[in-house]
Amino acid sequence: MAPVMQSSQPWVEKYRPKQVKDVAHQDEVVRVLTNTLETANCPHMLFYGPPGTGKTTTALAIAHQLFGPELYKSRVLELNASDDRGINVVRTKIKNFAAVAVGSGRQGGYPCPPFKIIILDEADSMTEDAQAKCFEAYDGNLLQSHEILFHLIIEPLASRCAKFRFKPLSEDIMTGRILHICKEEGLNLDSEALSTLSSISQGDLRRAITYLQGAARLFGSSISSKDLISVSGVIPQEVVQALFAACSSSNFDLANKEVTNVIAEGYPVSQMLSQLFEVVVVADDISDEQKAKICKKLAEADKCLIDGADEYLQLLDVASITMRVLCVHVGNRALLGSESYDPGMAPSSNYDEVLLVYSFYPLTFRHLISDILSTKLMPIALFKYILIISKSWKIIQQY
Repeated sequence: MAPVMQSSQPWVEKYRPKQVKDVAHQDEVVRVLTNTLETANCPHMLFYGPPGTGKTTTALAIAHQLFGPELYKSRVLELNASDDRGINVVRTKIKNFAAVAVGSGRQGGYPCPPFKIIILDEADSMTEDAQAKCFEAYDGNLLQSHEILFHLIIEPLASRCAKFRFKPLSEDIMTGRILHICKEEGLNLDSEALSTLSSISQGDLRRAITYLQGAARLFGSSISSKDLISVSGVIPQEVVQALFAACSSSNFDLANKEVTNVIAEGYPVSQMLSQLFEVVVVADDISDEQKAKICKKLAEADKCLIDGADEYLQLLDVASITMRVLCVHVGNRALLGSESYDPGMAPSSNYDEVLLVYSFYPLTFRHLISDILSTKLMPIALFKYILIISKSWKIIQQY
């Protein structure tokens, strides 16, 4: 079907709530701010919470309800993440904007209180020096600030603000809003596609609306789950599962092949790490200890990618560590020296013997000598260990 003809206006702006009372799923915040708007006596405010939950929308709605369309540009300064947020901007643009006095009095039916509003989107990205300068510049002016990393806001600035936490949007709230947009735009979205959109947007309504508009432009009014995945940049689940299955197979060549395929297809490794995390967390057949070790490695790899590390090497490293962690717990935990070590048990399968060869052959000897010296091993258990090590040595010689 041919794509639907649409205006160039982003749907995020087209369907952005115009009043505070229309902000979804933030009942406590809306109640307090509605009472504040009635008196037009607004404190400095700090909005924080996950992305796409209505922080910017609420700040803009407050500004529009206070000043209306005529005074909005002269009374409101908005700086988003794409603007320079260093100390020089605070010293010039922001300070000059805040320095000009304004009068009071209703105009066009709007309260128009005698102050200006400065909206800092993602305020946590500002340097500490710039935040400190804001602390000086904002005395007597309203600060509308919202951010995600709350701990990065310096205390002198945060302590001057009334703090409002925006909760993650529930799936029902997102579904209702998406269905409303689909009805307005004449789109057909089945239940599977709706579930996929909710999943890939991860509670971010702004992201969900953007994906929906992109799919509508490319694929027309009838949108499938596959269409949404293709415009979102999300890696197909079968690719993620193939890599995880390769890591679970103890076959390094297979894991390396899957890693190479991911790189060759041009999938972003950071996205792969994120989706691997989701697979690991919900997996029922691996222990919490395994999950913790794998997730730690995923976090380390993500940090390395941010620092500019090679994508192939990082993903291969993740695959190798994941393989080792998963293989360790398939074999006898006695070889790992864990707290649940049982000297009366020994590996009995060929899989465990290969595990000894690749990862734990030296470790086995160390535990064996330690147990002999501490007289933990009964004669029959000692005999089993000797057999295992003997078989492992034969396998090593074959390689």
